Amino acid sequence: MQRQIAFLRAINVGGHVVKMERLRALFESFGLPNVETFIASGNVVFEPGATNPAELEQSIEQLLRKELGYEVKTFIRSNAELAKIAKYNPFDAATAMPEATLFVGFLAKKPDAATRARMLAAQTEVDDFHLHGRELYWRVRVKSNESKFSGAKLERTLGMATTLRNVNTVRRLVAKYPPAQLQPPMLRGV
Repeated sequence: MQRQIAFLRAINVGGHVVKMERLRALFESFGLPNVETFIASGNVVFEPGATNPAELEQSIEQLLRKELGYEVKTFIRSNAELAKIAKYNPFDAATAMPEATLFVGFLAKKPDAATRARMLAAQTEVDDFHLHGRELYWRVRVKSNESKFSGAKLERTLGMATTLRNVNTVRRLVAKYPPAQLQPPMLRGV
């Protein structure tokens, strides 16, 4: 079954607390079918509606701002897109670091060349960045709270909003909501 996943930025941080039941109810009030939440960090799964994802992102942001009283940037990916994101290997296998943590930053649009250059220039001895499509991959070789980077600093460097998820969360979402597999057509008379 095709699904879409909305990744919400800062839904339960900075003194804001939204119960997942309320978040599901808000998405259902928007007319989205089969709404589920995945861990309490702002991952909302639903069946696709008739609206295109970019328009839906804006509409959800407006609804959440109205209902919650603060801005909640929204980034939507299909479960097929998410499977590709989880499978993508942003760093050379020769530089694999088992102790490092890999985060995926969801972006509203594909970054331009200037943004790419800023991110490459921002790399440090503990932080590696890679941009692919509408995602930022951030490999951090220490605990993320020990890095010079935070979500806010990443956004300033990118010049756009992002929301981060550990790649393990992304992989767990893909395992729970795999993309629909197309079945080969049945042959008549067989």
